[in-house]
Amino acid sequence: MFRAECERCGRPRTVCYCEAITPVPTRTRVLLLQHPREHGKAVNTARIAALALPNSELHVGVEPEDFAGLNAALSDPDRPAVILYPSSQARDLATDPPLHPVTLVVIDGTWHQARKLLRKNPDLLKLPHYAFEPKAPSEYQIRREPRPEYVSTIEALACALPFLEGDHARFEALLAPFRRMVAMQVAFASRSPGGRKRERRRNSSSARARLPAELTSPSLVCVGGEANAWPYDRELGEPRHPHELVHWLGVRVATGERFEALAHPRKPLADSPMIHARLREPALRAADGIDTLISRYDAFSQPDDVLCVWGYYALDLLARERGAKFARVLDVRKVVGDFLKQKAGSLEGLVADRKLAFEPLGEGRGGERLGMLTAVTRWLVQEAHAG
Repeated sequence: MFRAECERCGRPRTVCYCEAITPVPTRTRVLLLQHPREHGKAVNTARIAALALPNSELHVGVEPEDFAGLNAALSDPDRPAVILYPSSQARDLATDPPLHPVTLVVIDGTWHQARKLLRKNPDLLKLPHYAFEPKAPSEYQIRREPRPEYVSTIEALACALPFLEGDHARFEALLAPFRRMVAMQVAFASRSPGGRKRERRRNSSSARARLPAELTSPSLVCVGGEANAWPYDRELGEPRHPHELVHWLGVRVATGERFEALAHPRKPLADSPMIHARLREPALRAADGIDTLISRYDAFSQPDDVLCVWGYYALDLLARERGAKFARVLDVRKVVGDFLKQKAGSLEGLVADRKLAFEPLGEGRGGERLGMLTAVTRWLVQEAHAG
């Protein structure tokens, strides 16, 4: 059946939120860089921001050529560009805001999409980083954030812009169309039986029967790692240098005992450990070699360990350096897919969807993902014992 859509917000007219939009002028120029996979989603909040902020621009893409037209805006001497990105180098907007008008770059997408966009456009990460501490959890009930302090794009702007503009009250208007959109979507979902049917199917006893017996072992160890990964070289037909492990982490699920070590790369250092894995370059360059990492991990490990991984990429790198494969390995991604009878999707998405609490268990992206993997494994352990 044909549904009339609002030409402005792109939503069906029955759930249009445009009446709630109040334009909010700013001296800050806002550049919204949106991953293409977010652009087609009716509930993306960057569209709300673009409609509510007259001094904003919405650009969609991933590759540098997609953002080629932004060079002038990013080099504006009257409004120097900064990026809203919670890196370890980020300044706190609440205590150390810029003292002049700025061009604020905001990445719109999942955390995985945002990191990919930044990996493809490393010059963006050379901009000064700014971040903030949300005062309340996200109100984005229709999409789950991996962690409580993560918020949607429109909520991030409603938090950040008051520190840049010196006026908190008027930016509350940014949230009115967002809240209206969420309320309408929640109301629609409550009238639809589809979600409840899927939940019953996921929790069926037949699904529990698919869980492997290894999940009841007291020797589960969640592990993960990050690589010095050179990008694919089109001329060579392969990466310029082989990928090599530079960060390895593990945690015993039963006891919480942890392992973490860095390894100095033998090959030239690529951008990926800093941009993608969020590791500190000085620490990598000062680290011992891979042989030391392996000997330390072998001292941590036990003969009956069952290694829980999310895919085999990092483990294969370690096994190659070690000269031997690991005997007992459980691919948690596959276990989840079998349990839910559907593709597992991303680790971040699963943690958000199941509302699993977690905390980083190490430095950078590796520590964050190890925390997520451990939360997922503990959830599966509970399901295995319940079954």
